[in-house]
Amino acid sequence: MLPLARYAQAGHGTMAQGRFLSNVANPLPATFLRGGTSKGIFLKRSDLPANPDEWTPIFRGIMGSPDPVYRRQLNGMGGGVSSLSKICVVGPPSGSAVNSDVDVEYTFVQVGIDDGELDLSGNCGNLSSMIGVFALDEGLCSPRLDGTGSLATVRSFNTNTSKVIDTTFPISSSHLADLDLPEVETAGVPGQASRIILQFVNPEGARTGKLLPTGSPSDDLQVSDARLSSIPTSLVDATNPTVFIAAEHLAKAIHAEPRGVSPDDLAQPDVVELVETIRQAGAVRMGLDPSAKAQPKIAILSTPAANDDADVVIHAFSMGVLHKAVPMTVGLCLGVAAGVEGTIAHAIAARARAQRGSAQDDSGLVRIRHPGGTVNVGAKFGEDGTVLNAQVVRTGRRLMKGVVWW
Repeated sequence: MLPLARYAQAGHGTMAQGRFLSNVANPLPATFLRGGTSKGIFLKRSDLPANPDEWTPIFRGIMGSPDPVYRRQLNGMGGGVSSLSKICVVGPPSGSAVNSDVDVEYTFVQVGIDDGELDLSGNCGNLSSMIGVFALDEGLCSPRLDGTGSLATVRSFNTNTSKVIDTTFPISSSHLADLDLPEVETAGVPGQASRIILQFVNPEGARTGKLLPTGSPSDDLQVSDARLSSIPTSLVDATNPTVFIAAEHLAKAIHAEPRGVSPDDLAQPDVVELVETIRQAGAVRMGLDPSAKAQPKIAILSTPAANDDADVVIHAFSMGVLHKAVPMTVGLCLGVAAGVEGTIAHAIAARARAQRGSAQDDSGLVRIRHPGGTVNVGAKFGEDGTVLNAQVVRTGRRLMKGVVWW
């Protein structure tokens, strides 16, 4: 038997789904990274088949999917929840990205836990924060240094959304990311780490081409459910398309008495089914495929308590499961939506600020409370109302570099 390192270099293939991928190493060179509140496998594009259709058996094997019975992905690197079943494929710019002043391009892949389906319909904000780190580690590009030489920026092109994302982070004297400085905390992650500034350039219309796909900041969405015939929504597409609904409107459908919506309510199977029905109806109105589980996302918004310094409270669903924090692209989309008059997010944020007698500061930051804590997201708008950028601070950590069997 070959030693592990030699085996990985030898390019051994395997039989998968009736197809022999003789040109793909098994085990495959890989890096395991945390970005924000997600973890995922990062792969170089050059180590994979040129045809993405051939990625399915590889990525299923890496993550341990499908796993419809136990949902733990014990045969792979996945962790049984959507935020831990992710892969990023990174390489040099190609196609239209070559002339876009970017350093690298990447494709994000959400791997289904139950069915093993690969969803490439959207992007992951949390793992996007580590694209630049991985690119420098692998020598895929050179950093863009600031005036002091202590901060580096890597500009990437996301193939899922055809959007440009900048990541800026501290670097060492060897021009590699220094992730261990005690600078900031990320809600849901223990301890402090280096500040990674994640900035989405011109984020509107990531999937639909429009910030407001229906042309309106608020729509009465027709729903095929016995509990409600329609519900007010805001359908917004920035960084990733998202269906926003207010907790008070959902409460009317699931409670006989008027009260708020709790996480326990949102975990009930019949409520999960209703939320998915609303999400699919929103997808149709946005011109998206309702059967695609990853896009659009859906989030329930509510007004913070009077003693809370947050502007809006969010409970988001990802791949049909209530998220333990908030998908970062949803948080960024919410930050943009809160700046658009007439949206549910704008109304809630305005109500929260009036409640505590404060106004939004000049930074444009929106403070979001989610099940894991709080996060500040920002959006800058042009004079014509276009979204110039959306940004958030994340942290990350290198977890493993080596090879992975699929």
